[in-house]
Amino acid sequence: MKHKHNRKKIDKDEYQAALIRLQIELVKLQKHIIKHGEKVLILFEGRDAGGKDGSIKRITQHLSPRETRVVALGKPSDRDQSSWYFQRYVPHLPAAQEMALFNRSWYNRAGVERVMGFCSDGEYHEFLETVPDFELMLVRSGIKLLKYYLDISREEQKRRLEDRERDPLKQWKISPIDVEAVKHWDDYSLARNIMFARTHHLDAPWTVVRADDKKSARLNIIKDMLFRLDYKDKNDAEVLPDTDIVFNYAESYLKNGMIAE
Repeated sequence: MKHKHNRKKIDKDEYQAALIRLQIELVKLQKHIIKHGEKVLILFEGRDAGGKDGSIKRITQHLSPRETRVVALGKPSDRDQSSWYFQRYVPHLPAAQEMALFNRSWYNRAGVERVMGFCSDGEYHEFLETVPDFELMLVRSGIKLLKYYLDISREEQKRRLEDRERDPLKQWKISPIDVEAVKHWDDYSLARNIMFARTHHLDAPWTVVRADDKKSARLNIIKDMLFRLDYKDKNDAEVLPDTDIVFNYAESYLKNGMIAE
């Protein structure tokens, strides 16, 4: 079944107005995090060209850079490769008053490393076995953990990657992995489905975002974050996400077209 998404696109003015209202809510959230010494960790995963960069940019746009950190780690060094797998991520975890947004995370091992053969079978299975325990430790230590997977259709990915080729301002986004992403679409689907099945758990569930329409994806990610996190003077009507666009993972969604094949 095709990725069903026949909704009307949101127009630019409507989007900008909604975004500003949500960014005001994000500032309230940050004040609450700072006042109460909370630790918030948000992971962004998804297909190549799924819209992670743009979503993170809209979230952090008006937040204090001192208490907001975006983490986008490069290729692991030789030292990283000989260390405990989670070790390179641990120094970037949020301390009190901080919100850390990971643009890709330890789930690299369940996605690109698995598909491209950058890790061994043993390392891959070890990761799937241990990541729920690792995340449970984070949650028990007081970190509020949200995991988003930005899902797009095959056609939309192809269109966005071609757009990158043409746009001089997006050249930095082009990588050899992009070319492989299109060729390995089915491998990535399989890796994603296994990742969901093995790492979606009560303490750290996966939230899936249907991101073919960038604007409504961004708005709904922010709404969902605000909906899930507590803060003072929350505008409840403003932060209700559209459950057609952002929803908790369930296996049935792989079969009914809610998650792209």
